[in-house]
Amino acid sequence: MAYEISEIKKIGIGLVGFGILFSFLGIILFFDRGLLALGNIFFLTGVSLLLGWQSMWQLFTKKANIKGSVPFFLGLFLLFVRWPVAGIIMELYGSFVLFSGYGPPIQAFLYQIPIIGWILQYPFQLFGQFRRKRA
Repeated sequence: MAYEISEIKKIGIGLVGFGILFSFLGIILFFDRGLLALGNIFFLTGVSLLLGWQSMWQLFTKKANIKGSVPFFLGLFLLFVRWPVAGIIMELYGSFVLFSGYGPPIQAFLYQIPIIGWILQYPFQLFGQFRRKRA
């Protein structure tokens, strides 16, 4: 295998996935505070396992990332003081600003997954066969 993932990183990936799932379910189920809080806890724990505690601390406290860190933690605070809609909006903005630099590595990783990579690289081939043929 070309690249081995340690057990800690596998757990981190799982926790990030569960965090996204619980947050999505919390939004779908009319901003359920319990699911949103659980999603945040899973997501932050997973990111800390993936990056490491020191790298995560540097990610949130670096001067260049303050523009994303403040809205993220403000959204987390708003979620815990029973303003879930405003909290999620702030968290999504903060997450987008904080993690936008990780887009190209994630895209390269997804392209290497057998079925998902094919779908992402050739989306029009997949949907082109379902188009109607005009007579």
